[in-house]
Amino acid sequence: MFRYPAIFAAAALALAACGAPSSTDAAPSSSAPAAVAQSVEQAIATGTFVGESDHVTTGAVRLIGTEGNYQLVFAADFSLDGAPDPVVGFGINGKYNAASKLGDLQKKTGAQTYTLPADFDPAANTEVYVWCDKFSVPLGVAVLSN
Repeated sequence: MFRYPAIFAAAALALAACGAPSSTDAAPSSSAPAAVAQSVEQAIATGTFVGESDHVTTGAVRLIGTEGNYQLVFAADFSLDGAPDPVVGFGINGKYNAASKLGDLQKKTGAQTYTLPADFDPAANTEVYVWCDKFSVPLGVAVLSN
């Protein structure tokens, strides 16, 4: 019936040896390794925003370590009541560090992620600031803790 039955038989044996399911195999076992590796994320620190300078700033923020870098992640519950020229940066001991500025606040509400510079040092940046560049005042501060 087949012109090359030996080739088909060899191919079937090779697939079976590699773990490929055959038509008689049952559902895959639960001990099979995952086919796709997921990136590893580790929460380094978390905090909650508190409004400053008569502004209402709320929501959670996380500092995450990923493979090779850090990210600052504002949760979906983040909210700023509004202000001109809001930026995101870091500080320590109640003082904003203008050199740590990550850029403009992406949006006034909701989740957002900022990739941090390669030389970022979590120990030197223990507070997250939403800062008003125009008036040089804090709009909200989140103290980071482990």
